[in-house]
Formats: sequence, C-alpha cells, structure tokens
Amino acid sequence: MLKNAGLKKRAKITSGTKEWADHNVNFIDGCYNNCRYCYAKMIAKRFGRASEESWQNMSVRRDSVSKNYPRFSGRVMLPSSHDLFDFPEIEEACFVVLTKLLEKNNNVLIATKPRLKVIKDIDTLFSKYKRSIQFRFTITSKEDDLLEFWEPNAPKFRERMESLKFAFKKGYMTSVSIEPFLDYDPVDLVRSVQPFTTESIWLGKMNYIPRKNISTFEQPYYDNVRKNYELKNLWKIYFKLKGNPLIKFKDSVRTKLRLS
Repeated sequence: MLKNAGLKKRAKITSGTKEWADHNVNFIDGCYNNCRYCYAKMIAKRFGRASEESWQNMSVRRDSVSKNYPRFSGRVMLPSSHDLFDFPEIEEACFVVLTKLLEKNNNVLIATKPRLKVIKDIDTLFSKYKRSIQFRFTITSKEDDLLEFWEPNAPKFRERMESLKFAFKKGYMTSVSIEPFLDYDPVDLVRSVQPFTTESIWLGKMNYIPRKNISTFEQPYYDNVRKNYELKNLWKIYFKLKGNPLIKFKDSVRTKLRLS
C-alpha cells in the first residue's frame, strides 16, 4: 500500500512537523515552558482543554506511556506538542516511551528546548542507540531577555548551547531549530550553533502573533517580533543564509517569500 494513500488525490502533507518527521509521539498534556507563541497551547485553549494559567501544569498521559509502539515507517519525532523535563515523573515517562521506540529500531528525532540534565541522562541510558537518535535543539535567540519573555520557563541560551555542545562531542547527530527566530537578524546565532551542528539548522517565523489584549509591557515585544518577519527583512536574511549548506528554511518562511 502506498504511504499516505488515504489522502487519495490530496497532496502529501509536508508542512509543520511533517517537514521533520513522518510520525509524532507525545505523552504529556500541557507544557511547563509556557511559550507565548505555542501552537499546542493555543489549540488546547480554543477547545477548552487548558487555560493560560493551567497549561504549564503538566500531566502524564498514562495510556501513551503504557502502550506498545510499533516499528514506524520513517522518522519519529519525540515530542511535538510539549517538551522534555527533568521533573522525576516526566523524565521517567520520557525514558519509558523512548525505550519502547528505540527497542523497535525506530529512527527518533528528539526535539526539545534542551535541559542539560535531560540530555546527559538520555546519553547515559541510550548511548548504545546513538545511531538511531538525532537531537534537534530549539535555540531561538542569544538574548536571555527575549527568551524570558517569549519562553518564560524554558532554559536560557547558555544551557541550550551547553546541551548542543555536549551532544555534538558525544557523537550524536545534531540539528538546531531557530523557529521562531526572535532576533531581528539571526545570522550571529546561526554562526554560534553551526560548529556543533552535524545535520541542519532550520529557520522559521512565528505564525500567530496576536494584536488584541496586549499589555503596555508586552506591546514592544510584539511590535518588534513583527518587524522580524516583514518581507524586506526575510529577504535580507534569506540572501545572507541561502548559500549555507546546513540552512533549511521552514515552510513559514518559504510560503511568505513564495519560494518553491
């Protein structure tokens, strides 16, 4: 049977997380990072599954942890709608799921705003599966004030860089997601992460930027991030980076620039 045959005449979906993996595995509701731009949070709020306040109060999906995972065709992304944390219950659930995926010889893309302890613990427990693991670390800015605003409970820049360097030195396949890029010009960030990146550096924009119910304190951050994604600046960034063999522009950028 042809893959995605169920789509019939519709084109295969290759945007969003499908640019990265064929399958997604999640095992937590909510996310302590509580990023302002989080699509999963927005959907949960829209359908009444969480509020702005409750989203960061995570709960483990026991059915997702206890289930048996198959050998998937293609790459599996873990996770896509939350992150990995060093809280004992959350980390334990992560390791159970990751064990099941790797024991079935799955090719796993671990996507995270990395906490160094979690990355070190994964290396301790799963180094024998090194060839089946690729890390994709989300590093959206070098400026901690921007990270603190947009990603309030996520690690700061230094910890993310230390995690990237650790994984690289341990011999894992490494990649970086600069999505959404929070700096007006992310080229300096690209230069910082590139020496420790073996596979790719993805650049993307913020897709959902509200204009209503913004406080006076918040307003400058929202105004500035919109400037990041103005067409003129996107073209400027594109021409600076398009010759870099590691750079891949996310569909959010390619669509706005009308690139094929």
